[in-house]
Amino acid sequence: MKVSEDIFCVSIEDNRNKLFEGQFSVPDGMLYNSYLIVDEKCAVLDTADEFFCSEWLSQIKNQLGERRPDFLVVHHAECDHSGSIGMFLKEYPDAKIVASAKCLSILEQFLGFSISEKSMAVKEGDVLNLGKRELSFIAAPMIHWPEVMFSFEKESGILFSADAFGKFGKGKSADSGWAEEARRYYFGIVGKYGLPVQNVLKKVSSLDVKIICPLHGPILSGKIQDYVSLYAKWSSYEAEKEGVLVAYASIYGHTKIAAETLASMLKEKGEECFLADLCGERSIAVAKAFEYSKLVIASVTYNGGIFPAAEDFIRDLVSRGFCGRKIGLVQNGSWGPLAAKAMREKLSVCKDVTFAEQVATIKSSLNEQSKKELELLASEIKG
Repeated sequence: MKVSEDIFCVSIEDNRNKLFEGQFSVPDGMLYNSYLIVDEKCAVLDTADEFFCSEWLSQIKNQLGERRPDFLVVHHAECDHSGSIGMFLKEYPDAKIVASAKCLSILEQFLGFSISEKSMAVKEGDVLNLGKRELSFIAAPMIHWPEVMFSFEKESGILFSADAFGKFGKGKSADSGWAEEARRYYFGIVGKYGLPVQNVLKKVSSLDVKIICPLHGPILSGKIQDYVSLYAKWSSYEAEKEGVLVAYASIYGHTKIAAETLASMLKEKGEECFLADLCGERSIAVAKAFEYSKLVIASVTYNGGIFPAAEDFIRDLVSRGFCGRKIGLVQNGSWGPLAAKAMREKLSVCKDVTFAEQVATIKSSLNEQSKKELELLASEIKG
């Protein structure tokens, strides 16, 4: 795929795994991108997962023809982008690897042999001249690994952004639905590192970026400021919209009914509301928790504490810097409803969160008393 004059994208569609990194559901697969600049000197930018090495290398050969690459630029050392480097070096032994010093060190750990004689360490501000084109390097540590670099090609205004601005799914168009899966990807993969994202966005703001080329998902153009603005909001942990995520963990369905009842009450009060089953795809709930301004968690009591799916959800929020939200709690327990106390303790470490005073307690199943408590909670959440 042509990105600009002399610049091409080589994409691999991964349909084999339904879990990315063993934990994030990707029913639509994943897209792995690498890039190729054909100038006076040729540069390949990143590779592909080892499983797709032959397919990827074949595409590179077809695009290059008789030309041989002078450089392999590695923006990120993670295996889904660096897994084909060993085979690439066998095919093109004279190519020089260009990456941050930290990246080169990590690559040697994966490869199991030294690449010092065929590598060139670069740092922020360094420039790789390819002829008419040149790549300026931008340090982007902890997005989401410490070795990450971006690069900028000024002639076409292209930002090669490593994992930033990527998304789940293998669709190559950003015309519709980009934000949903990009948000889930961001908070699943990068979300812990808000401050590093803010720092690199400040650097990028001084560039005339016309196209963003991420390592996952579609190439972005035409609405660059919209994409950057979303990343700025996500990395600041600011809610995108007013509304409530009602996330529930239920065993036999009674806690689910309570959550659905609460969601209906909130909607009647004019609140936008999203209902998420924590026993399903948890990364959706995590992303929605950051998208909305308010959160209610409903959990059955389990072994005197929190049901595992809800506890895992809370752990995910805390580890990703969840903050600045209003939180309501619903608990269920047939003889000892204790989940709310445990949930509050775990969430209390989050900065600038406020808890609704009303806790709704269900004893086995909804009754008139617990419905009244849900109504009071809905009123307090509505504010």
